[in-house]
Amino acid sequence: MNEHVERLIQRAEHLIDRIESVLPQPLGAPDWSASIAFRYRKRSSGHGALEPVRHVAEINLADLQEIDGQKDKIQRNTLQFVRRLPANNVLLTGARGTGKSSLVKACLHAYASQGLRLIEVDKGDLVDLPDIVDVVADRPERFIVFCDDLSFEDGEAGYKALKSVLDGSVSAAGDNVLIYATSNRRHLLPEYMKENLSYTHTPDGEVHPGEVVEEKISLSERFGLWVSFYPFSQDEYLAIVRQWLSSFGVRVADIEAARPQALVWALERGSRSGRVAYQFARDYAGSHGTCA
Repeated sequence: MNEHVERLIQRAEHLIDRIESVLPQPLGAPDWSASIAFRYRKRSSGHGALEPVRHVAEINLADLQEIDGQKDKIQRNTLQFVRRLPANNVLLTGARGTGKSSLVKACLHAYASQGLRLIEVDKGDLVDLPDIVDVVADRPERFIVFCDDLSFEDGEAGYKALKSVLDGSVSAAGDNVLIYATSNRRHLLPEYMKENLSYTHTPDGEVHPGEVVEEKISLSERFGLWVSFYPFSQDEYLAIVRQWLSSFGVRVADIEAARPQALVWALERGSRSGRVAYQFARDYAGSHGTCA
């Protein structure tokens, strides 16, 4: 009889272990000394984990050209944050390939020695943002939660989680966390032509958006600092090409000779972005063997 009871207990314990293995687990703290950047990843089991980024891209602020105004704003805000002064959550919007993400990573590289850390979170995992905030709440470091290429479709769960943290609700971020997000569009929810019909005009001529439009604008407005990026002119594009070629050690004479090829490269890709300039510089420096 005792053996029968013991077997039942063992089977029950085994069943409990299997159930616990598939239930959501509290988010654990990573080894904070392993890196200056971390990535939040959701496993197929539903468990989330903060994983250290082993090889963090080293981008220097000086490498980012033709965005001095944007750079000054982001750098100033980040420095205030590192120094434990009031600072804002940041939304970086505008043309693709103009340096939005690179600027955030360059700030990390510049201020990591002063305690700045970065946690990258995919849009689909923003529902777990309150858990991430809780894990870092008592840490002495300063954390930027970074969401790249952010936009939402109607009804996505991460929208409300992000809105709550930005809004200062019960699950608001502590003073050692800021949200930095990049997006190709300023309003993070899609806008449709029919929504223009919801605008109303008062007798004195004021224009008021309807509730649907207000909701779509409201998330962007919760970021205290908006920084806009614009397409580069040909001269700005060529200046960025020269900067990257120089950083790869290409000789001055060869940098000037590369100008026509840089223009053709941009024409073929239909873009004069900083990303295209960087890609051209890598190709030219590698294929021509013209490094000093």
